[in-house]
Amino acid sequence: QVQLVESGGGLVQAGGSLRLSCAASGRILSGYGMGWFRQVPGKEREFVAGISWSAGSTYYADSVKGRFTISRDNAKNTVYLKMNSLKPEDTAVYYCAARRGRVPGQYAQEYDYWGQGTQVTVSS
Repeated sequence: QVQLVESGGGLVQAGGSLRLSCAASGRILSGYGMGWFRQVPGKEREFVAGISWSAGSTYYADSVKGRFTISRDNAKNTVYLKMNSLKPEDTAVYYCAARRGRVPGQYAQEYDYWGQGTQVTVSS
């Protein structure tokens, strides 16, 4: 069993930055692909970024490519999402997720464990 807890969300002005963290407990994450998703009310959960267990491969949605960076520290059992040049359309609840196996997926149903989410609000 894996428990995931996100932190680092908040209110920021457009153009600003935030760094989200996802701390895992229960089992070590080194054997898991990890992903960040986001969701706004009335819409499906959307893939944002993913990272392989070794951090050798990263994946991004086109909407965040060049602005967001996913990273992980397996020694700390933590995954990060650095978000730069934030836009109002980035406003959402952000979730981290863990997937058994060494690569992440781009679909929510591929993941086995989820955090409770952290709100990110970008004002214009």
